[in-house]
Amino acid sequence: MRNKVYVTVESLIKEVEETQHENVEKVATVLANSIENGGLLQAFGSGHSYSSALELTHRAGGFIPSKNIKEPALGAYEAVEGVGTTFMKKVDVRPNDVVFVISNSGRNPLSIEVALKAKEKGAVTVAVTSLEVSKKLKSKHSGGKNLYEVCDYVLDNRCPEGDAAIELEKMNGVKICGMSTIITGILLEAVVCRTVDIMLDKGIVPPIYKSQNIDGGREYNEEIEKQYIDRLYRI
Repeated sequence: MRNKVYVTVESLIKEVEETQHENVEKVATVLANSIENGGLLQAFGSGHSYSSALELTHRAGGFIPSKNIKEPALGAYEAVEGVGTTFMKKVDVRPNDVVFVISNSGRNPLSIEVALKAKEKGAVTVAVTSLEVSKKLKSKHSGGKNLYEVCDYVLDNRCPEGDAAIELEKMNGVKICGMSTIITGILLEAVVCRTVDIMLDKGIVPPIYKSQNIDGGREYNEEIEKQYIDRLYRI
């Protein structure tokens, strides 16, 4: 019998491909314009969503002008209102930047406040969430809105309620195997791929990281990083 993980992932990938084409196109167009005009791709995620933010930033095959927004408590206070607002006072977000805020539920104040403050600073914001799930959940922020309602664009990973997606007999209804990290990563890489396509069509060679584990990779990266070094390693 085929492992249910493969079946589930394939089904979700197909669903994302069929439903998110327009959204990927919109976000890729905005991101291409941002990078062309000196902006940065920034990404924030709390809890397991932090790994998705890492997938999008500062990695081989991804954009050099990119930065992970790393909240020092790593989401320990994601449900406490005001933490994101205070944290974002010190985060270097500027007009022309595109900030991806990743949260499967989209209901916690930390992610919502990161998005709101990024918008206040003039950046374009992209919610990466499970849209139908989030629509059913009550916001934990006093503003009453979930993440998808405060961002400029939405990418829907189509993951099920509770994230875990596989049911097995004798588990008494407890599902296993969370899908959001896998599917969100694929969705974000689709944005990167399409952004590169758009830039190449405009005659622009995108600033993409090479692996530092191949000969010449580190030197190649460091040379291009010089253009962005004043921003890449700031909070």
